[in-house]
Amino acid sequence: MTTILAIETSCDETAVAVVQNRCVLAEAVASQIAQHQVYGGVVPELASRQHLEGINLLLQQVQKQTGLSWGDVDGIAVTCAPGLVGALNIGLAAAKTLAVLYQRPLVGIHHLEGHICAAYLTEPTLEPPFLCLLVSGGHTSLVAVRDGQTYDPLGQTRDDAVGEAFDKVARLLGLGYPGGPLIDRLAQTGNPHTFALPEGKISLPGGGYHPYDMSFSGLKTAVRRLVEQLPSPLPVADVAASFQYTVVQALTRRAIRCALAEGLTTLVVAGGVAANRELRQTMTTTAAQHGIRVIIPPMKYCTDNAAMIGCAGVLRLTQGHHSPLHLTSQSRLSLTEISTLYVKD
Repeated sequence: MTTILAIETSCDETAVAVVQNRCVLAEAVASQIAQHQVYGGVVPELASRQHLEGINLLLQQVQKQTGLSWGDVDGIAVTCAPGLVGALNIGLAAAKTLAVLYQRPLVGIHHLEGHICAAYLTEPTLEPPFLCLLVSGGHTSLVAVRDGQTYDPLGQTRDDAVGEAFDKVARLLGLGYPGGPLIDRLAQTGNPHTFALPEGKISLPGGGYHPYDMSFSGLKTAVRRLVEQLPSPLPVADVAASFQYTVVQALTRRAIRCALAEGLTTLVVAGGVAANRELRQTMTTTAAQHGIRVIIPPMKYCTDNAAMIGCAGVLRLTQGHHSPLHLTSQSRLSLTEISTLYVKD
């Protein structure tokens, strides 16, 4: 049994957890949504300050829940990329300090690998190969998870991430921040077929369209023009429902097409936008029609959390990976560059 203390501070959630293999022993999360709502988005400096003020309290809470000394764990896992550098540095500093104090190996974790590993907390028997649709505020991609936990990116957004598109459209509709949950709720009362909105497609040089790549910038612009043209009062629920329907159809079509082409019978949906109710239902129903099993983590493991980082930490440590103490945070890092985070035993 491998036990990991995990820390996540990549954006606006401070989170700490203890994970043993694929089981969560304890966890605590401090959300910063209220602090950032007044600004309509995440303010990096404010996020870093909130992490600094809250991380020791969360460490104490989790330690009390488990009764463990940090010398009892097998390693300290921490998100080191990608994310807000100032925010990442707070978690990284805490993890390095604990690693030195208790002589435990440091394991730097790629944030997106953490989201993928959230599926292992939901289905402990899950093993590669499978396809993962990663959908969040900063990332939208289709990744084949191959044997040996290697990652093969097959499709991605060429502009806005889907979560970013939700936030921008919510702002256009005067809904506030964060946009995803607000549009999700409002869309339940609207008609998704009221407005025909364009699904972004990526043209190929020789003609036709990329089968898996996505674009949401044009869709966002179409919503803006629609809002400008519609008379008052604006049918906000119908616009929200039509936008959400277009996004969900675009994601579902590409994910199913990719899974079938790659011969993958398991599809994981991960990241903050995986909490969207219409996406969860549409993806599950459509995939079942093609004999594809869909795994979507529970809501609390879709958004940023330390349990998923701990699960990834267990995976990396059992493969003999650990990170040097001079490990640095990085705002950008491809999944294909994960090996640069480790020295191998």
